[in-house]
Amino acid sequence: MSTQQSSQSSAKALSFSIPIQGMTCASCVGRIEKSINKVEGIVSVQVNLATEMAQVQLKSKKDFGAVLLAITKAGYEVPTEEMNFRVTGMTCSSCISHIEEFLAEVPGMLNASVNLATESARVTVVKGLVSSAQLADAVRDAGYEAHFDLNKKVSTLDDEKEQMLSAERKRLMVSILLTLPLVVPMLLEPFGIHYMPPAWVQFLLATPVQFFLGARFYKAAYKALRAKTGNMDLLVALGTTAAYGLSVFQIVKYWGQLEHLDHMGAHLYFESAAVIVTLILLGKYLEARAKQQTSSAIKALQTLRPEVATVLREGAQVELAIDALRVGDVVVVKPGERIPVDGVVLVGATQVDESMMTGESLPVAKSVGDRVTGGSVNAEGLIQVETMAVGSETVLSKIIRLVETAQSAKAPIQRLVDKVSAVFVPVVIVIAALTIVGWGLFTGDWQQAILNGVAVLVIACPCALGLATPTSIMVGTGLAAKNGILIKDAEALEITHSITTVAFDKTGTLTEGKPVVMHLESFEISRDTLLSVAASIQSASEHPLAKAVVAKAVEERVSFSAVQSMKAVPGFGIEASLDEKSYILGNAKLMIRYGISLAAIDGIIQSLQTQGRTVSFLAQVETRQLLGVIGFSDRIKPEALATVQALHHLGIKTVMVTGDNRGSAHAVGKELGLDEIRAEVLPEEKAQVIESLKNRGETVAMVGDGINDAPALASAHVGMAMSTGTDVAMHSAGITLMRGNPLLIPDAIEISKRTFKKIQQNLFWAFIYNLIGIPLAALGLLNPMIAGGAMALSSVSVITNALLLKRWKPESVKGALKVSQKKITQHGEISLGEKFKKEVSHEA
Repeated sequence: MSTQQSSQSSAKALSFSIPIQGMTCASCVGRIEKSINKVEGIVSVQVNLATEMAQVQLKSKKDFGAVLLAITKAGYEVPTEEMNFRVTGMTCSSCISHIEEFLAEVPGMLNASVNLATESARVTVVKGLVSSAQLADAVRDAGYEAHFDLNKKVSTLDDEKEQMLSAERKRLMVSILLTLPLVVPMLLEPFGIHYMPPAWVQFLLATPVQFFLGARFYKAAYKALRAKTGNMDLLVALGTTAAYGLSVFQIVKYWGQLEHLDHMGAHLYFESAAVIVTLILLGKYLEARAKQQTSSAIKALQTLRPEVATVLREGAQVELAIDALRVGDVVVVKPGERIPVDGVVLVGATQVDESMMTGESLPVAKSVGDRVTGGSVNAEGLIQVETMAVGSETVLSKIIRLVETAQSAKAPIQRLVDKVSAVFVPVVIVIAALTIVGWGLFTGDWQQAILNGVAVLVIACPCALGLATPTSIMVGTGLAAKNGILIKDAEALEITHSITTVAFDKTGTLTEGKPVVMHLESFEISRDTLLSVAASIQSASEHPLAKAVVAKAVEERVSFSAVQSMKAVPGFGIEASLDEKSYILGNAKLMIRYGISLAAIDGIIQSLQTQGRTVSFLAQVETRQLLGVIGFSDRIKPEALATVQALHHLGIKTVMVTGDNRGSAHAVGKELGLDEIRAEVLPEEKAQVIESLKNRGETVAMVGDGINDAPALASAHVGMAMSTGTDVAMHSAGITLMRGNPLLIPDAIEISKRTFKKIQQNLFWAFIYNLIGIPLAALGLLNPMIAGGAMALSSVSVITNALLLKRWKPESVKGALKVSQKKITQHGEISLGEKFKKEVSHEA
């Protein structure tokens, strides 16, 4: 009997195949199965090491998340992927929560985020477990439509939107023409002209408005009811149908005496229903037009992609579609053309305008060996470019994806709106019902009671709530991208406005990151030998100090030798073998690690550090002999001082966190007026410094550009990476600064402040609008037609307010003019006159 029950239970169970990463042996299988079996609702589980899959049978879909958590707790990973698609049919914020609820039911769904402003959805799912068809079915079950045609060309999508807008405009015009004859008599009454079209004429005018032009409200309301939810369309459909139905009832009741309706105390309300529908159609049309402007940044970036490119094939120039290009192709770019690919200049020299992607207004000189970015404009010369990246791997494509992701993501503040929206429509319907019953019972005037209920239904607008946050985020992130600031997600945008402390890496962030050798002092060996050994050891390194040594050796024509082995010691330096001898080249900590005393040259070290030099030492391991000292100077960026003073003006503390020596760090810190300096910090210690700042109650932003900055960037509340740095740093950061200009930091904070202020304003008015409007309507103080107009315009006002963000201008432009007054000394340090300091302090 028990066997039969088990068989029946298994037959009813839901089966899933879950991919698992990280398994290495049979013990892994046992550990995962043991962990999953602890989940309540598990019928059976079998883990296969060869296929790296777990076959799981569950009693209910709701237990799926617990299974994934069990796999993670066991120490393994479930691979995930993101899927994006368009959603049509949404009308208000309640639609968002309904769609997300249905998507959450799809087995394999980890996270779903729906955006009303962009009419898109972004989901995170278990890789290979969820198909686009499943997602489309879930969205359809919720009463909407999903479209996975994201690869359509921008021009095609724009054409489709323009056609839809044109159709909306035509419907609106027809609705206005049919409604005007019903409204004009009301406008003439104050002038003593009392005329109303016959009842049958009113019926003929209002009916097509109600059921043909207003059919969209009924369709959307039906889908919502079918999905056991409510939305704005349901409120509109109920309200206008009540007004229209009451009028039809009066016609039927007084059929033989229609010309005497007024004398009998009966009134028709066809004009109310028609005006409400027309005003809401007007609001939707204006809203659609305004929405197009919020996505202008994405459109501008997408239009940077050329359609074709001129490619060299067997010595001849051939025009090919961009999609046909491959890595290694040589592309010919004429003056005035957009560069179609990411690549390296092989032939020619030119000036390139990169302003649309970096916000930098000045052209950048490019010659043989320099990298160029697809989408930028070749301003002067004819060049040939070897293709290094195409398609989705180009910088432009990555920027577009980053901006799209940020615009489609939800800010934390949106969670409150989602909770309100989930109960908004049912609460409004209850209030409307109570209004009708209350007025009817206490006054006996059921016609007025119904009209007051209609006003409640029509004035309630969840649209404004749904659009308040995403439209502001779309405009804010788009504006930031236009000015060279890429914001990875909405959370980073929201947090940035509250930053109280900015922590800087030094090299490449506050300084140019291109140090030069300013001092060479040898012991026991010649100066050329010192330079030769140091350059040989560092010839394969990408570290800025290593490049400076190699550049110095090339400049002085010193020969190199091949190293037998080399090992980087992060935060210390390099260990290497050369000519059967072992050498170390690095900072004082590395020397101490090997027991090499620096006491004899303490005076030299102090002198170099006082000058702000970064000091490295070369020593031979076998003899523990110090062979030489190298002093580096890294020029402070011209914009660094203006950046620090702008942050101080905003009330933000500034901290330097660097692995450089104390002397060099303090020299730069003093020059820039930083509040706090943390020097000689190892890479793994940088994140600890950030945590200590957070523990003091600070909201911390970390700015860096190197691999060693990645942990600190990830640890900070907001990480800001210079795009002139490494990919690792940019991946760890929430914000990427597309130029090496630190003045983009206060710009990013200012954009965040203004965007968050717009979100607060929009949410305030959206909430206040409903808190005031609904009670007024329930008390009978609001005409249904006025309510309809107010509802229609509320969404438009929210979007328009968000669009006002576009008036903001970056302060980095003004700062660039300031730094032009700076003078650079021969030692590479910035010399600032008191007059300039006062000017910057005053203008910041």
